[in-house]
Amino acid sequence: MTISEEIKRRRTFAIIAHPDAGKTTLTEKLLLFGGAIQTAGAVKSNKIRKSTTSDFMEIEKQRGISVSTSVMAFDYKNYKVNILDTPGHEDFAEDTYRTLSAVDSVIMVIDCVKGVEPQTRKLLEVCRMRNTPVIVFINKLDREGQNPFDLLDEIEKELNIKVRPMTWPIGIGKSFKGVYDLSKKALNLFQGDSKTTVEEKVTINNIDDPLIEKRVGADFAEQLKADVDLIDGVYDTLDPEKYLQGKISPVFFGSAVNNFGIHELLDCFVEIAPSPGPRETDHGTVKPEDAKFSGFVFKIHANLDPKHRDRIAFLRICSAKFERNKYYYNVRDKKQLRFSNPTAFMAQQKSVIDEAYPGDVVGLYDAGNFKIGDSLTEGADLQFKGIPSFSPELFRYVTNLDPMKTKQLQKGLEQLTDEGVAQLFTKKVDGRKIIGTVGALQFEVIQHRLKSEYNASASFDQIDLYKALWVSCEDKKKLDTFLQDRHAHIAQDKEGRPVFLAESAWLLQMAREKFPDIQFHVKSEF
Repeated sequence: MTISEEIKRRRTFAIIAHPDAGKTTLTEKLLLFGGAIQTAGAVKSNKIRKSTTSDFMEIEKQRGISVSTSVMAFDYKNYKVNILDTPGHEDFAEDTYRTLSAVDSVIMVIDCVKGVEPQTRKLLEVCRMRNTPVIVFINKLDREGQNPFDLLDEIEKELNIKVRPMTWPIGIGKSFKGVYDLSKKALNLFQGDSKTTVEEKVTINNIDDPLIEKRVGADFAEQLKADVDLIDGVYDTLDPEKYLQGKISPVFFGSAVNNFGIHELLDCFVEIAPSPGPRETDHGTVKPEDAKFSGFVFKIHANLDPKHRDRIAFLRICSAKFERNKYYYNVRDKKQLRFSNPTAFMAQQKSVIDEAYPGDVVGLYDAGNFKIGDSLTEGADLQFKGIPSFSPELFRYVTNLDPMKTKQLQKGLEQLTDEGVAQLFTKKVDGRKIIGTVGALQFEVIQHRLKSEYNASASFDQIDLYKALWVSCEDKKKLDTFLQDRHAHIAQDKEGRPVFLAESAWLLQMAREKFPDIQFHVKSEF
């Protein structure tokens, strides 16, 4: 197969949602339907002992939530599908935002009972910034939820996006019978309530087929016909070009936990979702079919396998072919690096690969060479855009509870903050370490991982900070004057860049007025 053919068959996407909408369960069922796993796990269940493939960290299994993006790949109908399952919880939003920089499209999961929720809005705003194509999956139709038409109205109004239903539910909650495929004019009826295996489906090929009435009853058959007439009258037909531009979203209905509606979603997705496209850099546009290899690191995970203390950098390939044992250039530190065991993922499980293509996500064993946002090339001195660190919103002092484990604590803090979900600052005046995050649950996760993965004990003590902002100035003397004047409020990030610790909005305003030439940045990418 040529490189061009390999690129065309790639589909790399993220699954995003508000917490508990069923995102990880949908991921699990896509893997099941794609043949990547034999039995689907459960996020929270007393009866099903297998945990989900994508939630593999110990704290994820305990809490039943995703706290880290996981990567999974499988082949389906001659397509290579790369799924990135992201955390839904807002405390881990930064990991999700960065993951969205590494995908070509998105499937957004919405709970039919709760409808559009706050985190759904935030995530779609990030997709809109990049014009990322979005497919909507309305989940949990086995529960008593909202009217499907009301849900579509809410999505259009709240998310400011046009929709086109591709499947339509028959009944809801206890009366849920299955879904009607509007594009293929096929009725799919599902039987049984097994939550771990793929169900058989019955296909009826015509909306007027008397078999519909026989299988679902006269009332449901009549309602379905009325609904289909209304859909064709109200909603535009799906224009694939408008979908690719992020202007219209196909909508599928189903129940991930019961396997309803998943096949229709997967079949449509591989047909219409975009293959890898061009990427912007500080030296122009990189195209997938370019002759020279390039890619960027969007995530780092320390201790993916705690037994081996391995650290993995997740590399999104943007152009040409990646090859094992070939030397590549790390643009930031100007080093040539060679990778003898690059890996493909099934969440925590890894397999060594010899080559990979644009759209693929490759795991590179990392001895501390990589940082998030790093570009890897065949010699080109370019930097990919749009992978920033954000100013944290919550702050805690780090206190070492076991002086005998100081080295372990230091290593743990360095490696865990390299993952990009929290930031480490060192105060200039006294050398105290400060952890900054976008959500309170991150502190609990870091504390848990320090103990379980590094055998280090730390407490996180309250510190009153309003903002931590990167500072810069074209005039070095003026910057030095500012840093001297505000030395009690200055820290360094891990790259040695100066950061202003503002204790209140008023103090930040005072600093801005006194030093008008100083630039205060909420993102590290400036």
